[in-house]
Amino acid sequence: MASMLLRRARPLVPRAAFSTARPERITRLSQEIDKKWQAVWHAKQAAKTLAPSTSEKPKFYCLSQFPYPSGQLHIGHVRVYTISDCMARLRTMQGYDVLHPMGWDAFGLPAENAAIERGVSPADWTHANIAEAKRQMNNLGIQFDWSQEVTTCNPDYYKWTQWIFLEFLKKGLAYRKEAMVNWDPVDQTVLANEQVDAQGRSWRSGAIVEQRLLSQWFLGITKYGDDLLNGIDTLSEWPEAVKRMQTSWIGRSEGTQVHFNLPSLGDKQLTVFTTRVETLFGVSYIAVCPEHEFMDDLLAHVPASRRATVDAFIANVKALTKDQRNNGDTSSGVDTGLTVVHPLTNEQVPVYLAEYVLPGVGTGAVMGVPAHDDRDAVFAAHHGLPSLVVLGDDDTLVASGAFSGQPAAQAKAAITKHLQAHAHGDAHVQYRLRDWLVSRQRYWGAPVPVIHCPTCGPVGVPEKDLPVELPPLTNPEEDLRGKGGSPLARMGDWKYCNCPKCGGPAERDTDTLDTFVDSSWYYLRYGDAQNAAAPFTQANLTKWMTNGVDLYIGGIEHAILHLLYSRFVTRFLADSHGVPTTEPFHKLLAQGMVLGRTYKSPASLRFLKPHEVVVDKDGTVREAATNEVVVTAWEKMSKSKYNGVDPEEICRQYGADVARLLVLFKAPPAHELEWDEADLLGQSRWLMRIWGLLYDHVDKATSATNDADTKELDLAVHSTIHKVTQALEETQAFNVAIAELMKLSNKMGQLSHLAGTPAYTFAVQSLVTMLAPLAPHNASEMHAVLNPSVDVHDLPWPVHDPSVLANAEVQVVIQIRGKTRETLRVPADADEETLRALALAQPSVQKHLGDKPIRKIVYVPSKKQGQHTLLNFVV
Repeated sequence: MASMLLRRARPLVPRAAFSTARPERITRLSQEIDKKWQAVWHAKQAAKTLAPSTSEKPKFYCLSQFPYPSGQLHIGHVRVYTISDCMARLRTMQGYDVLHPMGWDAFGLPAENAAIERGVSPADWTHANIAEAKRQMNNLGIQFDWSQEVTTCNPDYYKWTQWIFLEFLKKGLAYRKEAMVNWDPVDQTVLANEQVDAQGRSWRSGAIVEQRLLSQWFLGITKYGDDLLNGIDTLSEWPEAVKRMQTSWIGRSEGTQVHFNLPSLGDKQLTVFTTRVETLFGVSYIAVCPEHEFMDDLLAHVPASRRATVDAFIANVKALTKDQRNNGDTSSGVDTGLTVVHPLTNEQVPVYLAEYVLPGVGTGAVMGVPAHDDRDAVFAAHHGLPSLVVLGDDDTLVASGAFSGQPAAQAKAAITKHLQAHAHGDAHVQYRLRDWLVSRQRYWGAPVPVIHCPTCGPVGVPEKDLPVELPPLTNPEEDLRGKGGSPLARMGDWKYCNCPKCGGPAERDTDTLDTFVDSSWYYLRYGDAQNAAAPFTQANLTKWMTNGVDLYIGGIEHAILHLLYSRFVTRFLADSHGVPTTEPFHKLLAQGMVLGRTYKSPASLRFLKPHEVVVDKDGTVREAATNEVVVTAWEKMSKSKYNGVDPEEICRQYGADVARLLVLFKAPPAHELEWDEADLLGQSRWLMRIWGLLYDHVDKATSATNDADTKELDLAVHSTIHKVTQALEETQAFNVAIAELMKLSNKMGQLSHLAGTPAYTFAVQSLVTMLAPLAPHNASEMHAVLNPSVDVHDLPWPVHDPSVLANAEVQVVIQIRGKTRETLRVPADADEETLRALALAQPSVQKHLGDKPIRKIVYVPSKKQGQHTLLNFVV
């Protein structure tokens, strides 16, 4: 049976590829096994080429999100890359063409900050970290296709990031406009949101960050708003929670834009967006954010008597953080003394500046309808504004002129039509989603490939001149410090150039692109990573991107922006450059965080270092200095919390496979994992038990067989193959797969008297083969004991025999009044009615029942392999 099943897949590698000598006996797990097999796999990988696009094998594109290279891998990295490695190894054994690449999200703020602090080049710091992370990945036995490696900070990659930006520019989807940004008044530089703490201070200077209006580059993602929203319904293999987050972030609202004339500003109109235009007659004020695009013009017309109050209010609001604005005082506002004209009544409506109106949300202005909105009611009550009821209890309009008496839904359409006819509004779809601000005023990023010419305006850099490379740094610490604007703006030799259109003097754009741009297309580069002539080819896209990446694995923290931007860029390139799918990731596995146990001082709640705690014999943890019981919690691993784990130390003690098994077995991939060092010993012992089963088998000559035991073992093996394959393929339930393998190894221990028989050979071979994706080093070493000429990873994945499962039997225990009177072996699929008839036909049952009436029959079916079914007659 084993040989029949193993012949179904691809042929084995030549026997000459491996040593024919069996390895020495394993008495303890160590890194020596790891190093041996990693060298073998590295040699095979170096000789491998991607299969041609004409291959008849099905493809499997397995991708884990590429990391930022900070140097030291943590257990969260071990978890995500072990998951992808397991799936890549499984699919390879199942006969797929597998693409399992890796790269580095290498631009960005941390490298620039590290360069400033250390006085080194961001490039040198980044590439040193990449080398270290790559070494650690290899030590874990993660088999990435390093021939397809990408590094976003290398010119051969960001050349094509710049090319994609220029494609957006050609289509009118990249544009420059003024926008509110974070400004550090001490360092005189623009900060990304991640550089600002929750209190609104610059993490670098400690200064309160200001909001400034500066010219920035945007990508028009809102043009794809409906497509991105509708596409969510097609993502059947995505977690529902992630789809809900995407839907909420896009935030589609259907409503009406209403234009209020501004008499003081000539022909300008102040526009608001509302989903409840039927309440338009109830407007008693207009509220505007202090950052509104008309603010300079409005301030020029504010009455002198109010100007000081208005200026003070604006200054106070701009000093608030975003969190403070979001959760601030709904009533906070100031009357500007200006008015707008109501488009339906022609009455004057006062204009207020309000803290609760946020820049970048809607139009930056809202209409206040106190009678029908709780927030507006609070504001109006504070400022003594009227509350006009325009909707009756039956949701019919009242006090609304010609529209009175109409149901709200009917009035909504009628008022919108009226506004449209008089150039005072129109139906409008609005998104919570904003166009993507991609400008960054820092050095370590892909330069925006645009040249600003006083004659021609902004001109895209010709493709032949790409990449626009970053200029070298003379003094990193000095060159990168904020002195106003981007560091690139101070590099004159690089900045000044000639216009590619007219040849006149011009300047390069000195912004760099948001690192999310780099990561929004990297999955398209894999498979063509060495192609210097194009970012990707049609053959590559057809082979690997038809139906998208088959399995995409990464952290839940990237559930919104990274995935949304990737979906946007994929749709754009599908429209313009032949990408064969509009959705980049077919199946998404968002793995949970790894948590470590933290200890805090009960007095100060300060995180305690390992040497600051002591553990009693009963396991109670106390603060060493005070002998008080500490505050214990599970929290995300962090150096600052002293709850991190060094994966390399685990590998040194137990070998890489124990670490791999623990992160796979402790919790389902989507769940948080509570790391406990004690669990390492359990996984180590299990592997050593399998080694014991293996040695018992190879040491024993063929012994006498027992048909019943052989049948039981055969059933256990085929059932395990079925369940493990199903768990890995369908739900990536690695914990379930490992549990099933543990049950099989236990069954083999119970039936160890069969060691040396063909049935036991099949069981050992199947167990080791199924262990291969999960614990690859030990599985290879184990298989070398069975057959030293073939690596287990070059074997086909075992396939269960349905007829074995169909012909399975279970034991039925028949009781009368709780006492066992008979046992039967029956087909596993026999139903309750059949079992009753069989039981009642047994002479022993008839004898004990006699002529007593049966009051009740208790039926307890077998729920798992090896468990008996119970039938109890109550008389």
